[in-house]
Amino acid sequence: MPGKIFKRKVYERMLRWKKESDGRTAFLIKGARRIGKSTVAEEFARKEYDSHIIIDFSIADDAVKELFSHISDLDYFFLRLQSLFNVTLHERKSVIVFDEVQLYPPARQAIKHLVKDHRYDYIETGSLLSIKKNVKGIVIPSEETRIAMYPLSFEEFLWAIGKPQTYELIRYSYQHLKPLGDAVNRDLMRYFRLYILIGGMPQAVNAYLESNDFSTIDAVKRNILELYIDDLRKIDPTGRASRLFTSIPAELSRNTARYKVGSVIENATASRLSELLMDLADSMTVNFTYHANDPSVGFSLHADYDYFKMFLADTGLFVTLAFMDRDYTENVIYRKLLSDKLGTDLGYVYENAIAQMLKSGGNELFYYTFKEEVPKDGEEESRTVRSYEIDFLLSRKDKICPVEVKSSGYNSHKSLDKFQHKFSARILDRYLLYTKDLRKDKDIFCLPVYMTELL
Repeated sequence: MPGKIFKRKVYERMLRWKKESDGRTAFLIKGARRIGKSTVAEEFARKEYDSHIIIDFSIADDAVKELFSHISDLDYFFLRLQSLFNVTLHERKSVIVFDEVQLYPPARQAIKHLVKDHRYDYIETGSLLSIKKNVKGIVIPSEETRIAMYPLSFEEFLWAIGKPQTYELIRYSYQHLKPLGDAVNRDLMRYFRLYILIGGMPQAVNAYLESNDFSTIDAVKRNILELYIDDLRKIDPTGRASRLFTSIPAELSRNTARYKVGSVIENATASRLSELLMDLADSMTVNFTYHANDPSVGFSLHADYDYFKMFLADTGLFVTLAFMDRDYTENVIYRKLLSDKLGTDLGYVYENAIAQMLKSGGNELFYYTFKEEVPKDGEEESRTVRSYEIDFLLSRKDKICPVEVKSSGYNSHKSLDKFQHKFSARILDRYLLYTKDLRKDKDIFCLPVYMTELL
């Protein structure tokens, strides 16, 4: 039985491209595998054009691929293409989709000439688009409107499970700084915990809707994880990339200030594995957050790219990966999230979810750590060094917004306070993301975690 087609935000972005570009660029959707790129491209082609051709390069035969050696004669190219697919194309009313375009680089290079011809529109989908083997020997076209696509956001998840008005309530509360009330917040937190457990992979969401059974959902997620691990082994046959990927939950559980590459791969350092780490980032299966050495606007100018944390791009996959070597029934994260008893020792689950939501909202991820001497046990003459961490830093206008994440309703915010003392002139707003209702503590916005996408 085919899965349900879910409403995706990228569809509206594609409509704007179609209207504003008028064929002057191709639309390239990049993202990890199994997030729904092909589905949304096919749906858009079917609904918004008189006719379409979809070339899936994962299954395209030699006759189709051979056509791209005749790109200098576009009349012949289009005649053969229509004949092979038994589809009639209409000038300025048809679209050709290059699905999984990374598997056949000459097709991507051809975009320059096809767009210039202006007869039809073009949509490309792909993953691992910058990996060496996928760009070797080709000129990457500049005639592309490129957009990153991610797993379903929390808002898209609510659309998928038939709760379209729920996020409108969340948005209203955020925009008007109006508390929702404890009972409503508890209900919304139940939906958010469900989102963390299932995640935003369309196949997993579809499995939830069809079965309402977590063991079935977990099996789907395990299959996706195996696919990702296999892909990483193809990129790096030594297995280092897959080990870095599968070790993410363990590294986060250490509650250290960074991902310690050397604890996963003996004698390795981030600088030595920089190219491999770039390939991991390009796979879009993970999200990196880098240490900002000087927390000010233009984080990337002061970032330490050898000092980072790594999260999974989908928290549902993260929950499964954390217990990949055991049966689903032994997964304590499932059990504790369902009973609303996730302890601070598992707070990194929420941190992964926040990273996912901020990244899909278009934010590059940075964090900040610092140390200060403080009185020991209240005695001014006796002092000790204490470490503080700002989980995420956001750039807004010409200021920065520090974000602290709590996996409970505990609203202490020592790190935010110390950060304010050091950098008050640079700060626009301060945010505490936690599990309780919206409130304001002096100048700190205490927001329930499900509002993260609105920051």
